[in-house]
Amino acid sequence: MKLGRVASPDGVAFVAIEGEEGQETAREIAEHPFGDPTFTGRTWKLSDTRVLAPILASKIIAIGKNYAAHAAEMGSEAPADPVIFIKPNTSIIGPNVPIVRPPSSDRVDFEGELAIVIGRPCKDVPAAKAKDVILGYTVANDVTARDQQAIDGQWARAKGYDTFCPLGPWIVTDFDPSDVAIRTELDGQTKQSSRTSSMLHSVGEIVEWVSRVMTLLPGDVILTGTPEGIGPMTAGQTVSVTVEGIGTLSNPVIDK
Repeated sequence: MKLGRVASPDGVAFVAIEGEEGQETAREIAEHPFGDPTFTGRTWKLSDTRVLAPILASKIIAIGKNYAAHAAEMGSEAPADPVIFIKPNTSIIGPNVPIVRPPSSDRVDFEGELAIVIGRPCKDVPAAKAKDVILGYTVANDVTARDQQAIDGQWARAKGYDTFCPLGPWIVTDFDPSDVAIRTELDGQTKQSSRTSSMLHSVGEIVEWVSRVMTLLPGDVILTGTPEGIGPMTAGQTVSVTVEGIGTLSNPVIDK
């Protein structure tokens, strides 16, 4: 199932997205998409709606240096254990919404990633049971003010600006994340190209590690790390992240 959020002629709603590409229908979900969703009976053509970020998370947990080649390009060793950091939920935007480069940064980078969406409250989840607590997967861009990351020595400011966590276009629930292609394009030119099988820590291991630290809630998002090839974006460009089997998340870039 594809789950999403749309702005319809009747307001904002969670929906199930059904049908062939280009002819999709958005079927309104009552209340929320967790558990066994129920439907209101209202539907719209997806083309008659505006696709929003598929979830508004209570928190975003991100994994740093989860691809060895990316760790190398950052000048560091691949970590033995997952490195986690937090992005504020106010950084979330949906497809086609501009990423805003703050005037205080001289370099704002793209980082294409696969994202996990949690489906129920959980704590201390064994890796083998991770599937039981995952609602599905979406596409993310962990936008980073790279110069500020280097200056600060920690990542809260560099990762935390408004618009620095594009998500979308929807959540896919029936999805095997173990070996799918992930690609980032800047103005149509491929900058990142890898597969999730190159992740140092699998989805199950990530969920186990994070849930040992903190309780996860329905809708929480975990970014699984970016492959090598990160680079800067400038105003007027468009960045697109594609995860095989999910879709493409595109956002223009502007200066504040």
